[in-house]
Amino acid sequence: MKQIKRLFDIPHHQLANYPQQKALSSKENGSYQSISSEEMVKTIDQLSCGLLNLGVKKNDKVAVISSNNRTEWHLLDFALLQIGAQNVPIYPTISEEDFTYVLNHSEAKFCFVNDAYLAKKISGLMSETQVQELFTFDFLKDFNHWKNLIIEDAGLMTQVKELRDGVQEDDLATLIYTSGTTGRPKGVMLSHKNLVSNVLTCEDRIPISSGSRALSFLPICHVFERMVTYLYMYYGVQIYFAESIETMMENVQEVKPNVMTAVPRLYEKIYDKIYAKGAELSGIKKALFFWAIDIGLNYEPYGKNGWWYEKKLAVARKLIFSKWQAALGGELDFMVSGSAPLQKRLARIFAAAQLPVMEGYGLTETSPVIAVNAQEKFGFRIGTVGRIVDGVTVKIAEDGEILAKGPNIMKGYYKDEEKTSEVMTGEYFHTGDIGEIDEDGFLRITDRKKEMFKTSGGKYVAPALLENVLKQSRFIEQAMVIGEGEKMPAAFIQMNFEFVEEWAKRRNIDLGRDKSAWKNNTEVNKRIEEEVSFANKKFGKWEQVKCFELTPNAWTIEGGHLTPTMKMKRKIIKEIYSDLYHKIYRN
Repeated sequence: MKQIKRLFDIPHHQLANYPQQKALSSKENGSYQSISSEEMVKTIDQLSCGLLNLGVKKNDKVAVISSNNRTEWHLLDFALLQIGAQNVPIYPTISEEDFTYVLNHSEAKFCFVNDAYLAKKISGLMSETQVQELFTFDFLKDFNHWKNLIIEDAGLMTQVKELRDGVQEDDLATLIYTSGTTGRPKGVMLSHKNLVSNVLTCEDRIPISSGSRALSFLPICHVFERMVTYLYMYYGVQIYFAESIETMMENVQEVKPNVMTAVPRLYEKIYDKIYAKGAELSGIKKALFFWAIDIGLNYEPYGKNGWWYEKKLAVARKLIFSKWQAALGGELDFMVSGSAPLQKRLARIFAAAQLPVMEGYGLTETSPVIAVNAQEKFGFRIGTVGRIVDGVTVKIAEDGEILAKGPNIMKGYYKDEEKTSEVMTGEYFHTGDIGEIDEDGFLRITDRKKEMFKTSGGKYVAPALLENVLKQSRFIEQAMVIGEGEKMPAAFIQMNFEFVEEWAKRRNIDLGRDKSAWKNNTEVNKRIEEEVSFANKKFGKWEQVKCFELTPNAWTIEGGHLTPTMKMKRKIIKEIYSDLYHKIYRN
């Protein structure tokens, strides 16, 4: 079997080795519409002809903005790549200012969007950019539809083949602009080799087989989901695109996937929903539910807890956890988690329920996987991000920072040699994360280097560790630990409004309709204070949260609190709640 070298070799590889009748499937008008491997390759070639006819040339940048994953995105991706152009995926939720910046910085000549909302928004910005023409995936009046570019032309097809043959593995494939927790987005330059090497080295960590079904719902503009979909295609996995993250649970029942990926926040929400349903039970059913939870929270892989624990676990799986599996389609073999730390309790409980979540680690700049857990060969260790993937070398710097080198390391930041040099020492990329490798080769992430701070007393505090423990509380949706240069650590806390409302109803507490006023409720503050005190017990006195303030609203992407990958924008959150900061430290 010939090993691929360029991304657009993947559809041809699938057609030759694992041809599928349902290679890609998107939901339209209430049902999934599928295309075969053969149709996929044919359409990609015809679309490449249309792009050449439009005027797209080698090394041209084409922006693609879609608020949902869909077949058209991937057809366009390969059609651009095989003529030597570059795909510039852009998060659909960024501000107009950032849209304009990315379109101009990348010098995008054309832009594709999925729906009327984005078409209207981008068309209003085009005069401020170099974008010559806008196309849509949905049929929209007054806008060019992407299918108008699908043409059959023998002469153009000859050009496509010539351009395809001329693309080298080290050539630039895509610019991915990091969502960034601070400052302007940076354009990460990834080559075909960067991404292909990651696809091939993750083969033994994500054991999938031809004909399996995957559900894709994480934003495809993020490198994690994008690389994984390339991996699915390479092994002949049928990919079904969810309508949205909101409809994910409904789509899971329809598709019954064998594999899917998600970020920790989604796993937390799935667990919270299951837990809430269990709490509504009564009598023996409720007792059994929480007995199973206790069993699950003590789970260790590979039978480490002994035969008696395994006997109890088998009963819990039959009586309780089988229902969890059914809620997620009933045929999931495993799930993959990335983008942020996964709480250990979630890793334990899902694995106990035979829904193992394989946590991995990486960045956009590393294409993305540096390490990932695997079920086989005793490669699953809770609390770690797994062993380093083949071909990648990791070393820990004197200050604890994780440095990585390998074929997956980016070519650099687009038009920014200064920022590139800041993160590279020779062939090693500075991840900005603090970590350690244990005696068995498992990598553990302990904090973000840039997020660690020192109090006025000279004590270092690692906020992520505190925040992850705080967020294990059902009362707390988000938490940000503050205190750089101050006398003590404190925290901004966004309560879990939905759960707090249920809790208040059970106790006949009248919170009122104005959720922004709940932060002032004495009983709510007292209850969350108990949760903070419980979390503090796991930390030294100097790093414990001595004071907290509840925020009046939910932290959202739209509100500027979070990046599109759900990471906190610490600087902005601190600015938004400057009054609360002043109340904590200046009163």
